[in-house]
Parts: sequence; C-alpha cells; structure tokens
Amino acid sequence: MRRLVRENRLSADDLILPMFVKSSGEDEPIEAMPGISRKNPKRTAAEAAKAYKSGIPAVILFGIPDDKDAQGSASWRDDGVVQTAVREIKAAAPEMIVITDVCLCEYTDHGHCGVITNGEVDNDATLELLAKQALSFLRAGADVVAPSDMMDGRIGFIRSEMDRAGFSDRVIMAYSAKYASAFYGPFREAAGSAPEFGDRKGYQMDPVNAREALREVELDIEEGADIVMVKPALAFMDVIQRVRQITDLPLAAFNVSGEYAMVKAAAKAEMIDEKQIVMEILTGLKRAGADMILTYHAMDAVKWMGEI
Repeated sequence: MRRLVRENRLSADDLILPMFVKSSGEDEPIEAMPGISRKNPKRTAAEAAKAYKSGIPAVILFGIPDDKDAQGSASWRDDGVVQTAVREIKAAAPEMIVITDVCLCEYTDHGHCGVITNGEVDNDATLELLAKQALSFLRAGADVVAPSDMMDGRIGFIRSEMDRAGFSDRVIMAYSAKYASAFYGPFREAAGSAPEFGDRKGYQMDPVNAREALREVELDIEEGADIVMVKPALAFMDVIQRVRQITDLPLAAFNVSGEYAMVKAAAKAEMIDEKQIVMEILTGLKRAGADMILTYHAMDAVKWMGEI
C-alpha cells in the first residue's frame, strides 16, 4: 500500500555524480570527503563508465590543473585536465552525459572566480574568459556547460558565443542561485580553490535572501539557460520549492561537499544510519521540487535504492 500511494520516487535517473580530475598519478583521497578522490583522466573515465552501468546518466567534472595563473588560462587549453577527461569518458561510455563546471576559481592562483582588477573581481572582463573555457570544453565533447561563477550576464554571453561557434545544440546548466555558503569548505580543500584574499560575498548570494534567488533565476532564463540550479541544497529547500513554482525548466539541486561530509562524519561516529539519512535527504530534495540532484552520494544511493 505504501508503494501504491507513494508521492515521490527517487531513481538513478535523478542523479549526477561530481568528480575531481587531476592531470596524472594515482588516486588521491580527499581527507575532508571520505570515499571521494582526485583521479587522473583515465581513472575518471573508468569511474564514469562504472557509474553509467549502475544507471547514473551524468557526471560533472571539476578540474585540478598542475599550474595556476592570474587568469586561469589552464582552463581553456585543449589538452587541459577536464578536456582530456571529457574525451576519455566519451570513449569509455559514449552515452554518458558529461557536464563541465565553468568557473575560474580552480585555475587561478588567487582562488577567485574572476579576473582581478585593482583588488576586485572584474565582472565584464571575466565573461570573455568564461566563454573561452566553455567553448574549449564543448570542443572536447562536453554535452553541458555549467557556469558556477555567478558573474552578472554570463549566461547570455556564453550562450551567444556558443551559438556563434556552432554549439547551439548544447546545454547550459546555470548555477542560478548559488549562495556564499560555509557548506563549500571540503570542496575548496579538494580543488585547492580557497580565495587567497577576501571572500566571494561580492558575487555569490547572501544566504539570508530568497526573493533575490528568484530574480537571479529569472535573469538566467531570459539569457538562455536550459537548466537552473540552487546550491547548496539542504539549507535552501525553501528556495528550491519557490524556484519550482516560477519555472517549468528542469531544476537541479547541488547536495554539496559540506552536506556530504557531515553525513559521513556522523555515520563514522555511529550517530546515524547513513543509508537511511542519505535516502531521506535525496528524497527530500525531490519532494522540494528538484528534477535532478548533484550529489557525492550518487554511487552509494544507487546501490541502496530498492533496499528501503
């Protein structure tokens, strides 16, 4: 009877697996994110193929370059770590949807998401570099580009450059409501992307605001986003629900590194039932209105589906 009247169902089709890609060498476990490692492109492709066989339809890639500079130029090299990983994944699992994060913070020596001019992030100067990065990923074979930088106007600028370059059939997943959150701590360790000075409050959203998120989403839709996202997820379920009410576009929620790490730490301390907690969290995000969930729990969640 419970199955007959169930209002929400979670499946592998709802999940996107985030992956950290480095240039070479053995897997490097990430201390703050138990079970997650930085992998070279071939190992990333093998893991992606395994995920696809388990039913997960998509991965999102975050690059960790060997060298960083003020502009993040390693992000748009055709032989870059993400570009190489995209080609490897497409060879190993051709039907896997490959999403690439578009941002400069993982590639800049200062750790900010844009170009620095006179000590401040230069919004307009950053747009051209984000577009160069996105086009490089698309040439490598990416299906979706996901701008996470939160620069004003970047969706429209990237969409225009994509169309001009012949990539009008590719998808933009916009980090539309991305908050300046403390939940990103483990990710910054994983990607080495902590800001060298200041913080990101000047371009990411204030966590106390919800109406602002709706304006940000509407702007990204007007500029050509195909999918919109709320990030983080757990503390912002109200925002997910409110975004769901204003658009029929596909809606993504990012169950971020800090949310993952908290569950892992509590499970290690035997304070919670990890399986039950993870499934409640992911189902809750679906109930709030998310169509797809980016989560580091994806591989475990697929294994646990049907057991509860």
